[in-house]
Amino acid sequence: MFDALTRQPDDPLLALIGLYRKDERPGKVDLGVGVYRDETGHTPIFRAVKEAEKRLLATQDSKAYVGPEGDLIFVDHLWTLVGGDTINRSHLAGVQTPGGSGALRLAADLIRQMGGKRIWIGLPSWPNHASIFKAAGLETAGYPFFDVPSQTVLFDTMMSALQGASAGDAVLLHAGCHNPTGGVITDTQWLEIAAVVAERGLLPLIDLAYQGFGRGLDEDVTGLRHLIGIVPETLIAVSCSKSFGLYRERTGAIFAVTASSSSADTVRSNLAGLARTSYSIPPDHGAAIVRTILCDADLARDWREELETMRQRISGIRRSLAEGLRDRWQALGAVADQEGMFSLLPLSEADVMRLRNEHGIYMPGSGRINIAGLKTAEVDDVIGKFKNL
Repeated sequence: MFDALTRQPDDPLLALIGLYRKDERPGKVDLGVGVYRDETGHTPIFRAVKEAEKRLLATQDSKAYVGPEGDLIFVDHLWTLVGGDTINRSHLAGVQTPGGSGALRLAADLIRQMGGKRIWIGLPSWPNHASIFKAAGLETAGYPFFDVPSQTVLFDTMMSALQGASAGDAVLLHAGCHNPTGGVITDTQWLEIAAVVAERGLLPLIDLAYQGFGRGLDEDVTGLRHLIGIVPETLIAVSCSKSFGLYRERTGAIFAVTASSSSADTVRSNLAGLARTSYSIPPDHGAAIVRTILCDADLARDWREELETMRQRISGIRRSLAEGLRDRWQALGAVADQEGMFSLLPLSEADVMRLRNEHGIYMPGSGRINIAGLKTAEVDDVIGKFKNL
């Protein structure tokens, strides 16, 4: 039976990781992998995470299953971080998932189970978005979101495209810190999006993967909260990978905002059923860490302070890059005002290969750079090599 299979292409980012590791040149720079790195080039563990793990080691007395819905205390506290008091909690259904990707897949499966057939994705987007939705049996349609040469969000074009969507279609929206562009949707524009989504009868699926990396923890979900206050039904996929530094622990959740408590119960039962037939039970450790942090005022305060320090460091690197590169590409002054870990530079694939071959600078062929992966000491050198292309 295996002979019926054809070999699938390697994931470009995973292949890039392998090439970077094999490169023995000193001074090589990895701008591809989407992880935060400190000034030493290390991806740190939050202080609060280490303390939470110590407490779990001392007090945890069982490794029994947590159930298909996961750790419900974790789910409840995570929603407070995401949605605040925007909605009636009885109208909310949430289950823990294996990371943000698991949340997106569960959302896609739910959309399919409800009879949905198509989801609209802003372009460019995280490459795995389309793959996840297609694997769940959904048709994908694209709407223009960002123009790379001018470094601008194509808001009017986006809105025109969504006017052509049909009732029952889903639409993917990034809550903030857009991957891969860093493009910003203003709070006023979020209200306009909400109005069109409600008018057209669309189901928004919001991907929230970088809360706290843009303008701040609450500021990064202001638009999301505007939308769920207006649109009667919304799906929200949340990842704790970046905000808590729990990349390998695969910690996330899928939330459904519904119009009634009875609808929330129905949705929750369907999400749990889909989880049961997919991965059965989510992993516990990462959710237990987040729960421990958010349930303790001192740990939560320390986590917020460290996250804010990381956010400010990323913002500082953005300002340095924007100032250094605007002479080469005037539009790149916009990088300073973009948000989150990533920006998308106007580089050709030949430019990307030249940077890799001649200078040991590794990044995807799309021109996406992980700003959060740069050391401050590397910024001037990287700017010089970009300017000399």
